[in-house]
Amino acid sequence: MKTMLIRASMLAVLVTGVNFVSAQEVATSMRDYLAPEKAARNVFEDPKVESPDFDGIKVSVGGDFALQFQGLEHSTKAPSLGVLTGTTTPNALVDMGKDFNLPTANLDLNAYLGKGLKMHLRTYLSARHHNESWVKGGYIQVDNLDFIKEGFASEIMKYARVKIGMDEINYGDAHFRRTDNAEAINNPFVGNYIMDSFTTEAFGEGYLFYKNFIGVLGVSNGKLNQTPVKTAKQYSPSVYGKIGYDKQIDQDLRVRLTGSYLQTNGDNNANLYSGDRGGSRYYYVLLTQNDAMGESNQATGRFNPGFKDVRAFQVNPFVKYQGLEFFGIYEYVTGIKGTSATKGNYTQLGGELLYRLGGHEQFYLGGRYNTVTGKDNDTAVERKIDRLNLGGGWFMTKNVLAKVEYITQKYNDDAVWGATSALRGGKFNGFMFEATIGF
Repeated sequence: MKTMLIRASMLAVLVTGVNFVSAQEVATSMRDYLAPEKAARNVFEDPKVESPDFDGIKVSVGGDFALQFQGLEHSTKAPSLGVLTGTTTPNALVDMGKDFNLPTANLDLNAYLGKGLKMHLRTYLSARHHNESWVKGGYIQVDNLDFIKEGFASEIMKYARVKIGMDEINYGDAHFRRTDNAEAINNPFVGNYIMDSFTTEAFGEGYLFYKNFIGVLGVSNGKLNQTPVKTAKQYSPSVYGKIGYDKQIDQDLRVRLTGSYLQTNGDNNANLYSGDRGGSRYYYVLLTQNDAMGESNQATGRFNPGFKDVRAFQVNPFVKYQGLEFFGIYEYVTGIKGTSATKGNYTQLGGELLYRLGGHEQFYLGGRYNTVTGKDNDTAVERKIDRLNLGGGWFMTKNVLAKVEYITQKYNDDAVWGATSALRGGKFNGFMFEATIGF
């Protein structure tokens, strides 16, 4: 049914007589980096520029494809994993081999609908969590109000922007460098961070750009799955914001520093670290024969604190000097519902150091170190996860990237993970190869 709807939608667009244009032609009228390619590296928020004139609707169709070859092995120090369900046979880790993962694919529709009026829609054609096609989300971006009246609020709109939709919210900078299902060309490594702060919700955002400063204020309804029907879980709006500074100091040096804040309200189901329905790149690691496979357990290798209401902060420095590039994360999240005995906190630290080389920086080498530490509550034992990625990549063309990495991830050896959990003293390591195409 979903496939039929997509075909019908595409046919409807074709018969309306709109202009389909190439990525080159659309570069002056829509967000350049919505067509994912090498030039999109290190683009965060859509730069605020003069809106091009409007001479009719323009639509570009793009997409992404990603495929990995996985060569990971795993082990655990857990004294027992229990027994296989319904038997007395000891449970065991799944037997990991070396083979290809399920390929993932995206379909993007981008449209220029009026002067300074842009639309983006992304559909996951295949994902780890959903094998069938389904819409990830979309939004409309307003940089000019000439569609109301020519010159309307033009002095304000020189610096302002409004963005409305149901898509990923602009909390932190890590979501600009993450893999979004098949869009992996902007991620220098194969996987995302351990605490992957990404969620798709109904939102509205206001932006202010002044010289090299940026401010964002947003509100969302806090829901991953939308419905007007009241349930036992009551939701209230979530609020978030960002402030930052981003400047190209000279030809060789760029410096960016941002800080973000988010607070959810009303039992919001911990969507901030569980909202990605594309799934983790590290398939089946530290799962046992008793664990659910496939779509039911798509977040292997990640960690979700699970707080129902959260207050989160994320600070992101970014520095690029010639070919040397650094991106960092400091993130602190705490539960704000209940008493000190039921509220905990976690801290995530991460740093990427890359060196890009070649005449067009088509090659890169680098590493990423990522840790998560914290407690579920004041009296709980600490959890700790460490991950190291070492790897590199080659932009074969501006639209084709091949990556290779070595990864090792460890969990502390403590019963806090569960009496029979493979995460207790768990470890996985090995090599990953990924090829991705974006256009």
